Amino acid sequence: MNLLRAASFISILTLVSRITGLVREQMVAALFGASSLTDAFQVAFRIPNLLRRLFAEGAFSQAFVPVLAGTRAREGDEATHALINAVATVLLWALLLTCVLGVIGAPILVWALGSGLPASAHDVAVVMTRWMFPYIGCMSLVALSAGILNTWKRFLVPAATPVLLNLSVIAAGFLLVPRLQAWGWQPIYGLAIGVMLGGILQLLIQVPALLRIGALPRMGLSLGALRQSWRHAGVQRVLGQMAPALVGVGVAQLSLVINLQIALLVGAGAASWLTYADRLMEFPTALLGVALSAILTPQLSAALGKGEPQAYSALLDWGLRLVFLLALPCSVALLVFAQPMVAVLYHRGAFQASDVLHTTSAVMGYGVGLIGLVAIKVLAPGFYAQQDTRTPVRIAVTVLILTQLLNLVFVPWLGVAGLAMSIGLGALINATWLLVGLRRKGSYRPAPGWLSFALRVGLASAAMGGLQFYLARSLDWIALGATEFTRALWMAGSLAASALLFFAVLLMLGVNLRQFVRRV
Repeated sequence: MNLLRAASFISILTLVSRITGLVREQMVAALFGASSLTDAFQVAFRIPNLLRRLFAEGAFSQAFVPVLAGTRAREGDEATHALINAVATVLLWALLLTCVLGVIGAPILVWALGSGLPASAHDVAVVMTRWMFPYIGCMSLVALSAGILNTWKRFLVPAATPVLLNLSVIAAGFLLVPRLQAWGWQPIYGLAIGVMLGGILQLLIQVPALLRIGALPRMGLSLGALRQSWRHAGVQRVLGQMAPALVGVGVAQLSLVINLQIALLVGAGAASWLTYADRLMEFPTALLGVALSAILTPQLSAALGKGEPQAYSALLDWGLRLVFLLALPCSVALLVFAQPMVAVLYHRGAFQASDVLHTTSAVMGYGVGLIGLVAIKVLAPGFYAQQDTRTPVRIAVTVLILTQLLNLVFVPWLGVAGLAMSIGLGALINATWLLVGLRRKGSYRPAPGWLSFALRVGLASAAMGGLQFYLARSLDWIALGATEFTRALWMAGSLAASALLFFAVLLMLGVNLRQFVRRV
């Protein structure tokens, strides 16, 4: 398997997902602007999203994929299928309980995450939370499927799945929002309906893909099946790894909850500004980090399962070099070219010029630590592949405390931008700590040539940043909103010129891009 080709394939599909996600955010911004109602939706959507990241894409995947890949490498497919069935049975029962409790306890959850909401918006958030909560059940089962498919090196469906959520919400926004208003319902409820339908679609599309590889889980619906699955040795290993992983992912989500609460206290619309900035930050994070994590986690686990520590180290080195090559210029772009991107993407309808300025400052805050946010996606799997979830947890807990201390410094001074900057700086600290930990364990040994490579990428990024700095200040990107098509053309031309300059300078400095073509 060509790792670069596989990562590029996932990145392209992730790009489609992020583009449709951006269209989704543009639609929300145009329909509702940045208001207490959009803040209510962000709070309501954050609750199942938080639990999804906590149980599904986060702790569960971190524990399940290394055990699954290791079992398949050492014991073969029959033992692997038995593990899948047992894990799926336990997961299903846990999800049923979680969803029931979540729907009942929605008012408490909204109060915990959105106590700064006004009373009317709080009530709207409770209704949307109840409608969207079963989404966590769908997405946890999707995460189970993604772990299986990625271990079998079937990357298409897991990478394409998120597109369905965005398309569903977009369709609901255009088709349901106007009708709900005419029927006397809160129009923003249409977005919640779209989220739930998107979760169902994402789950249904997994079935054919799992059938093709003969790995569709058989879930036991009786208490006897649950007890038998619970006693499975592989399930106990997954649960044992999940315990510290839950703490680690929970710490990250707690940080998001705290930041959301702080944003709500900053003022009306601040939570939405931060969310719109998140969307821009997630483009490079997802295109690079998600793709590399999906590729590397099962490959690193398989390398250790086969007793090949040198291959493990080489995989990490390849991933980190790719992160530096692509994340550094993206970080520069978020710092110097934020306002043009925000203006082109969001400045229309109810999204005013003042919203552009606030969102721009948050994007720039994220730019400070973007390379750390992406690098974590490569470094953390290095520990998970060793079935060491405790070290990343200890680091995450300390970084959470440091991030909130940074909030005390930056938020009174910079407002919502201070929140984003604190997250970025915390990510840099986290990534550095993970890297040092892998080096001290002797697990990762950098290949020769890192200093020369880093200097060349830095020079190319600086040249690109200089061009973007000039372009950002040569045009009034907000005023260009009067001619949307012209502004979009200027944006496309600016980004294309920036990319050409970056890679041209790399080639002039002698960087061999073919070094990233790697097979396993």
